[in-house]
Amino acid sequence: MAIIGTFTKQDSGFQGAIATLVVNAKVTITPVEKTSEKAPDFRIFSGKAEIGAAWSAKSKEGNAYLSVKLDDPSFAAPIVGRLVETDKGHALVWTR
Repeated sequence: MAIIGTFTKQDSGFQGAIATLVVNAKVTITPVEKTSEKAPDFRIFSGKAEIGAAWSAKSKEGNAYLSVKLDDPSFAAPIVGRLVETDKGHALVWTR
């Protein structure tokens, strides 16, 4: 488990940054209107480029989080993680 991003809650989504060995990007997570049951609850942007989506979820303990999927042509495979609340805001946690 690794924290690859830190975010703060805004009125309508989240703002923050993702930092890895190859990615260093300012990111916004913006709510969207669902068009179907499986459609994402949020779209993820770096500047004007859409780089992913997120779905609202709950852990077995009942804690809310966002299930995040990031993708870019430069990635070998999509990055999957969870945006979870911490005592310092929100953290994007990546697990393989």
